[in-house]
Amino acid sequence: MIVPMKKVTVVVQDKDKIDLIEKLGKLGILHIEHVQAPSGREINLIKEDIEKLEEAVDILSLFSLEKERKEIGDWKVFIRQVIELKKKIDCLREELNKLKEEIAVWEDWGNFEPKLIKELEGKNILVKFYRIPLREIKKLPSDLVVKEISKKKGMCNCLVIARREIKLPYPEFSLPILSLEEMKREKEKKGSLILSLENELREKSKFIDSLKKIKLDLEREKEFVEVVKGMGEEENLSYLRGYIPEDKVEEFLNFARKEGWGVLVEDPKPEDNVPTLLRNPRWVEILSPLFKILEIFPGYQELDISMWFLIFLSLFFGILIGDAGYGFIYLLLTFLIKKKWKDRIKEKSIFYLLYLLSTSAIIWGLLSGTIFGQEWLSNFIKPIIPSLRDDKTVQGFCFFLGAIHLSIAHLWKFILKLPSLSSLVELGWVFILWGMYFLARMLILGDLLPGFVKFIFLLGFVFILFFTHPQKNIIKGIGKGISNLLLNLVNNFTDVVSYIRLFAVGLATIAIADSFNRMAIDLGYQGFFSGLITSLILLLGHTLNLILGPMSVLVHGVRLNLLEFSNHLGIKWIGFPYKPLKR
Repeated sequence: MIVPMKKVTVVVQDKDKIDLIEKLGKLGILHIEHVQAPSGREINLIKEDIEKLEEAVDILSLFSLEKERKEIGDWKVFIRQVIELKKKIDCLREELNKLKEEIAVWEDWGNFEPKLIKELEGKNILVKFYRIPLREIKKLPSDLVVKEISKKKGMCNCLVIARREIKLPYPEFSLPILSLEEMKREKEKKGSLILSLENELREKSKFIDSLKKIKLDLEREKEFVEVVKGMGEEENLSYLRGYIPEDKVEEFLNFARKEGWGVLVEDPKPEDNVPTLLRNPRWVEILSPLFKILEIFPGYQELDISMWFLIFLSLFFGILIGDAGYGFIYLLLTFLIKKKWKDRIKEKSIFYLLYLLSTSAIIWGLLSGTIFGQEWLSNFIKPIIPSLRDDKTVQGFCFFLGAIHLSIAHLWKFILKLPSLSSLVELGWVFILWGMYFLARMLILGDLLPGFVKFIFLLGFVFILFFTHPQKNIIKGIGKGISNLLLNLVNNFTDVVSYIRLFAVGLATIAIADSFNRMAIDLGYQGFFSGLITSLILLLGHTLNLILGPMSVLVHGVRLNLLEFSNHLGIKWIGFPYKPLKR
């Protein structure tokens, strides 16, 4: 449920504005809306500090020493040291990579002193390094001295010595600054220096929690300063605006009376940018971490589909994964992660969401007789519902699920529009959706089209044509109905058909499992090595499926809720969360 909000304006004397914000922060129920865009040097300096802290935290997060809750003396000096150490390491790694490339080139030439080559140049003896095809060496001018150093794949690394300037049509290598041995020593030296600097960072990583706390304090300070800078001013008065939940208005007014603030409480206007606060039963709240991960939020004027999202996501997960064995693995992994890292993860509800989704996969897998694939169990385990092994039945069920899902959207809109006549247009679209369901069964599954379907379509057309925009001028109303029908008719068919993705992806998951099972069975366990390879095939194949499964749910299962269902409800996910000022 989206909690109703009230728009609040608070007025105080200019001298009391800092005290106002401090007390609002302690009260912690007012979401601030800036009267003017906050700006200034103070805000910019805090932002720069936060960016540097984020960079330092990201650097130290790469190291895994046990963290200690220690206070940092001068944190600005500390993060500067961290950033400088990382820059030194990056620079050294770049130099090390160049050295490795140089060593790889000169390894075939052996060790020599570049200084001696330079000295020979001073005596008018030129030494060049060429890679020459073996068959071409005999064709070189007779006044050149050619020394073959190493050979590989028909090519020869050669020293070409001459008393005159030479330029041969073969790859030439410039004289290195260091000898091969010096390069290797330099490589070891830089490698040791990198390890030493990394150990310094590893030691500093103990303070990462302290840095995160400082960053959090700075973000609060930035928010506080932005509220001050974003206040409106009128002569010797300052004022701010914001939003509070309707059920907190009395508490806020009582607090304001004690403090002597001037307060105006009003209903938000349609053009206001109102934050969204969701309140749902605990069993629905388990979905909230997914919304945060996806960074989606319904607008204040939109609808909260959390309950339907959760119900159908669970169904979609079961069909897309479709394997009781995989569901059990997900369930076990969730249990182990919760046991090990429950103190590190604040959003405990994510675990209950994963438990629910895993259970859904287990149930669907048992109903269809799928446990780490189907074929290998066919002689031992029979599906509880054998028809779930039939492709046509599952495809039909997916179409049915789509029609149900989208019908809920239009029936919801129908209830919201009552008692207006325009509510009947939503019933019209429900009839169209079910007509499209039977049409999809005929075109894709080869079923006969029932005779009553034409009456379903007729009812849908009548409701849409006459009630899209009911008015006294029937011709104008029908015109808008025709426009509505033409724009959305085909979309309704494609939306119902799009639910077949549940069948296709679920079938692919089972097919991959069965393929790896067949490969493993063909090899068998006749000996140690064949048994080892068979085990590796099973492990890698099913691990691949376990990784791809959740990805398919994000791509397809979530999409059906966020696009198809949301589009039929008119939800655009343009909202942002209610975040009250807190100190």
